[in-house]
Amino acid sequence: MPTKVFPDAKAALEGKLFDGMTIMAGGFGLCGIPENLIGELKHSGVKNLTVISNNAGVDGFGLGVLLNTKQVKKMVSSYVGENKEFARQYLSGELELEFNPQGTLAERCRAGGAGIPGFYTKTGVGTIVADGKEHREFNGQTYILETALVSDLSIVKAWKGDGQGNLVFRKTARNFNPDMATAGKFCVAEVEEIVRVGSIDPDHIHLPGIFVDRIIQGRFEKRIEQRTVRKRATA
Repeated sequence: MPTKVFPDAKAALEGKLFDGMTIMAGGFGLCGIPENLIGELKHSGVKNLTVISNNAGVDGFGLGVLLNTKQVKKMVSSYVGENKEFARQYLSGELELEFNPQGTLAERCRAGGAGIPGFYTKTGVGTIVADGKEHREFNGQTYILETALVSDLSIVKAWKGDGQGNLVFRKTARNFNPDMATAGKFCVAEVEEIVRVGSIDPDHIHLPGIFVDRIIQGRFEKRIEQRTVRKRATA
């Protein structure tokens, strides 16, 4: 069986990028983000992107680098609070933004990967989130219809994987990554370690390799998003 391992991010994304495409990017803040693949998106020069991600990294790191280069046309996100450039572009009308409650965003991605076109939720009823959406009652309660999300490309980050793309995530770095991997028409994963096929206990695999098309071993900076320290005690 042929391997899915590619030597680097450039090779793994070759032939899969085009202007105006939709990309899902896993991660939560700076936790579990595919930073090597994001870096290659910047270097490729691909533009007019719609990016589906919980947030857009921070200024100058993560998806923030694509905002700096104006390669992103629209963000589909739930949180923008850590990125001043994100807020600036949105408020100035340079960037389109589709806001989602965080759980709704996760479920829209999961539904897309499961082939479910839409679902009803109470989240957002009575707020601007519900504007223009179908309303329906179930058991006396009002729900709104949310549609699934799919992408041309999903880029995700895992702890380790094998040559067939079976992935294991580490703790909270799993976050949006598995759902976004399944919702992409093509998925590229970057991992901290590539191991021998068969060495991962099947019960420990979080995402089966059938959802992953290409995989690379990356180098990671692992920045701390909000560094909190206490003052050193004095004698």
